[in-house]
Amino acid sequence: MKRSLLEQLQSARDAVLPTVLITRLEDGAQALIVEDTVVTGDLAPDTALKDAAKDCLRQDKSRMVDGCFLQIFNPPLRLIVIGAVHIAQALVPMATLAGYAATVIDPRGAWASEARFPGVAVLQDWPEEVMVALKPDRRTAIVALTHDPKLDDPALAVALKSDAFYIGALGSKKTAAARAERLKAGGSDPDAIAGIDGPIGLNIGAVSPAEIAVSILAKMTLALRGPKGS
Repeated sequence: MKRSLLEQLQSARDAVLPTVLITRLEDGAQALIVEDTVVTGDLAPDTALKDAAKDCLRQDKSRMVDGCFLQIFNPPLRLIVIGAVHIAQALVPMATLAGYAATVIDPRGAWASEARFPGVAVLQDWPEEVMVALKPDRRTAIVALTHDPKLDDPALAVALKSDAFYIGALGSKKTAAARAERLKAGGSDPDAIAGIDGPIGLNIGAVSPAEIAVSILAKMTLALRGPKGS
């Protein structure tokens, strides 16, 4: 690899940007795709390779395509949970097994404790402030579970301005409609509000906290891995 390309690859990784290194095995020619920008070395990827690179990033898999090896460098998956509730207690371990680094935010000390979430980053601060500091990106899922507008709404307002690939909020259709009106009145973009998954999760008839957690993780997976528009 040429030094200039190596330096750009390292810079992209330091900036936690989704990156694909393309190497043509026939002659060793290489190029980088950083986010949606092609950084050419001595290889100019065609449309098919660019599309394949996007698919590799979405699937989290490096692979061979038309004589080229596409090696991915994806930022880590993150899950931000607003509300240290029973559903969160079930969801966080499941998401951790699925490869997510989870953070639970809840200013209510009785809920947000190490005893309830062993080994998990639990922050007893106002969700809005933490959300700004965490800077959700396109590898971040955000789940609001408190059912308290004072906690959920400000955090969701921040989430809607981010590139998070999934934003979900607990509540019935009636609750979701009321939340949408509040967010709209607060200045959030109506199109972004419409993208909130609420009622949250895949409709599998979930009832218990654990079942709801399964449905949420399933919907997150669909948003991350499934066809566009799902």
